[in-house]
Amino acid sequence: MPSWRKGKRIGYCLNDKKKKKLNFQGFEDLCRQRGYEVIEIDLAKPLREQGPFDVIIHKLSDLILESSYDSQSHQLIRDFQIYVETYSSIILLDPFPAVRLLLDRFESYRLLQDFQKQDSCIFSPPYVELNSGTGREAVARIREQGLTFPLICKTRVAHGPSSHEMALIFNEEGLGEVSAPCLLQSFVNHDAVLFKVFVVGSSHFVVRRPSLKNFPRGESARRSIFFNSHSVSKPESCSRLTELDEATLEPTPPSDNVVCRAMRGLRSTLGLSLFGVDLIVEKQTGRCAVIDVNAFPGYEGVPEFFSALLNHIETLLESHEQAARARVLVAEYSLHQQASHVDKAQESTHDTDLRAPWLANSLETPKSTPAESSFFTFAVLPAVLSRH
Repeated sequence: MPSWRKGKRIGYCLNDKKKKKLNFQGFEDLCRQRGYEVIEIDLAKPLREQGPFDVIIHKLSDLILESSYDSQSHQLIRDFQIYVETYSSIILLDPFPAVRLLLDRFESYRLLQDFQKQDSCIFSPPYVELNSGTGREAVARIREQGLTFPLICKTRVAHGPSSHEMALIFNEEGLGEVSAPCLLQSFVNHDAVLFKVFVVGSSHFVVRRPSLKNFPRGESARRSIFFNSHSVSKPESCSRLTELDEATLEPTPPSDNVVCRAMRGLRSTLGLSLFGVDLIVEKQTGRCAVIDVNAFPGYEGVPEFFSALLNHIETLLESHEQAARARVLVAEYSLHQQASHVDKAQESTHDTDLRAPWLANSLETPKSTPAESSFFTFAVLPAVLSRH
């Protein structure tokens, strides 16, 4: 067993729904087979009594959201954060600040826009944020930003049951049916196919899912369509909204090169190890668009998830071990260098003391002007030495 694996403790904090969805017992069994101790964290008890932990895996999105208005949730999150900051060697999957950003679509879509400016391998469709009022009040901004009908409306909060409630808006009148806070984005035709990319550290897995069918571009008299995204994009989804109106060729999946490049960039931009990305391929251009990002998704359709997660954890543990060894070596080298300088200084002092007093005095650097210094070096010192 590698030294960095011995005695390591992996803690996890997931609600019952998440554990059941992931069948997390399978991950616990895999960890124990490789010699790790696995502990389920109880937030109702002090973390110090349950630790120490080398790694903590969590899905605390509900609690993070509640912490903004519920004092008990706020205290639990605060205590957790203090514990992790106090024991800074803990590997946390994933950091709270990074997770918090993905719970707010305003924040996450800004990150996607910024990433698009850095790397054009993918794009994020144009959007506007609606902070107050109804969509009608955003008509001017919609035109300024170059958005085109139909528009898809999404809630600002990107987690929880309500976050899946969406609407397709086909005209200005329909904008009056949606209210803030929400996000309005140009709908991109993609032949009713969604590519969900599940990321685990440096690995990723692409799973094909059904999605919304194509709609004519431009404003129309069609009434708004309100729907739940789970009803159209889950593996078992069966909806009229996913049925194409015309025969069409199967869309070409995004290339491996594009997906690898995009996920590598997003890992760095988001600062996360466990996240999911919704990709579509634009029908007219073949360009790859990212339309949503979420933290610690369900990994449905990824049978390799547990092994990928543990491999990622082991990579992090090994890196931490190597970094710790490097710090020890640097510290030892620094102490050795200091000791060597001290020894040399002592030798220099000892040698000076053995010299004849007149020679030691004569070799002292004189405090004089440059001209006087030259005269001493080339005239006085040779004369003194000749007399002895």
